[in-house]
Amino acid sequence: MASGRKTGRRGVSPLSLAFLDVMFCGFGAVILIFLILDHTDSSASFNSDPNLELELNLLEREITEGIEGNRELRNLIASLDEDYERGEVEAEELREEVELLMRELELINSTGADNDAMRDLLLSEIESLEEQIDELQALEFQQAGNNVRQFLGDGNRQYLSGMFLGGQRVLILMDASASMLDETLVNIIRTRNMSDERKVLSPKWRRVLRAADWITTQIPVTSRYQIWSFNTEVTPALEGDPQQWLEVADRDQLAEAVENLQATVPEGGTNLEQVFRLAANMSPPPDNIFLITDGLPTVNRPGPARGLVTPGERLDLFEDAMAELPANVPVNTILMPLEGDPSAAAAYWQLAMLTRGSFLSPARDWP
Repeated sequence: MASGRKTGRRGVSPLSLAFLDVMFCGFGAVILIFLILDHTDSSASFNSDPNLELELNLLEREITEGIEGNRELRNLIASLDEDYERGEVEAEELREEVELLMRELELINSTGADNDAMRDLLLSEIESLEEQIDELQALEFQQAGNNVRQFLGDGNRQYLSGMFLGGQRVLILMDASASMLDETLVNIIRTRNMSDERKVLSPKWRRVLRAADWITTQIPVTSRYQIWSFNTEVTPALEGDPQQWLEVADRDQLAEAVENLQATVPEGGTNLEQVFRLAANMSPPPDNIFLITDGLPTVNRPGPARGLVTPGERLDLFEDAMAELPANVPVNTILMPLEGDPSAAAAYWQLAMLTRGSFLSPARDWP
């Protein structure tokens, strides 16, 4: 008996068709994006420049040689220091022997003993020992160089190798204006209102004093010198005629001059024209000038500064000061940092070029 049941066909839901459309569109979009994207290697290819590689190799070689040379210099300095100490010990021993022989000679003379041979022998030994002492002192002077004083700083670094440190008449000019109290204007104003004891301890001012001290250690012993601090007035480091040249060979006097600078209190403005005019009137004039400052001048007459000085006016004051410089004298400028005076570096660099001097803006840990 045939079944009367009908086999029905399954219907298609509109919801399922919409889902399939979305899926196929999504896959199609992914395939389209995949075809559009560039699948080449994205790593950039850099062509090596043979000249750059050669320059890099030369720099590396110079660095290596510099390190080796620095090590050899340190060893040489250590060896010279040992020889120096050994020579001092030997010289002291020889002095003691001379004193002993002198006492023996005095004893012979006091006793009235008629022993000419013994007396001649003692005199000969004393003369020989004195010659040995002179030789040791000459060797000591040769190892110490031509510098009458020594300056010991951190690292024993020589920052001023480009400066002309010689001369028969060396003039050291140290700016002692209020701007030397700090690098920023806010701290300058704040420190200016403090006590003098606090002012002289400011870090920037201590650097200025160390710079002046360093220069005095580099002056040849055969030269003469003068040291001035200046703001709106010029003050010599030692009492007396500021235009009189002093002997570097007088170690005690030079040490006293440096010591007197420690008591200088920075204040007032900067009158560079006045100090250059005074230097030009020295007889004979200086043949080497060291200028320690931090910016362009702010006044051109004695007395307190009047009102605010614009950068253009400071440049005019600097040009007026340059007109007062003695002719054919190199000016070596050590420019300390100062906020708000961007023209100073270019102006002092130009001064160095015109006078055949040098210009230095030192590192913070110098000297």
